[in-house]
Amino acid sequence: MIKRADRICCPKFNSKKWDKKTFLWKNKPFLKETIPTFFHIPFPPMIGRKITKMMNLAEKVNKISRDKLNVLILFTDPTPFRSEIYFSVTGNVPTANNAKLSGKFMSKVFTGNYNAIPKFIKEMNVYLKSKNKKPKNYYVHYAYCPKCAKKYGGNKMILFARV
Repeated sequence: MIKRADRICCPKFNSKKWDKKTFLWKNKPFLKETIPTFFHIPFPPMIGRKITKMMNLAEKVNKISRDKLNVLILFTDPTPFRSEIYFSVTGNVPTANNAKLSGKFMSKVFTGNYNAIPKFIKEMNVYLKSKNKKPKNYYVHYAYCPKCAKKYGGNKMILFARV
């Protein structure tokens, strides 16, 4: 997300860059935060505060990719009552909760509402099976905030499966 004046605006999403791709990440740097959820439903104000906190910490030490289209904000739900947020950075950020992700990740782009994730996971499982792969974990990147999803005519998301 890019700050413009007093509002946050999401850059136009390029599906071709992410759809049906495979990524090999070795210690890819992220900042990590957690938020409480209620049966996988997050409390929206907390999401914005956590992402803003991570973005500000990374900006202070110039650890955000210059190409804002390469910034990933990944969500995963290890339990129905907790989500983890991973904010991609270009290196270690002092005073932040630094994390690294490693492994082979396969991605697929979906368009739809936030609550369609279970349906998208089922579709992703079919796609992975066609490639003889099994998911170990899922991460979701939402391309747009709710306001920008309306502006661009729908929400795009990338489902990453660690295989």
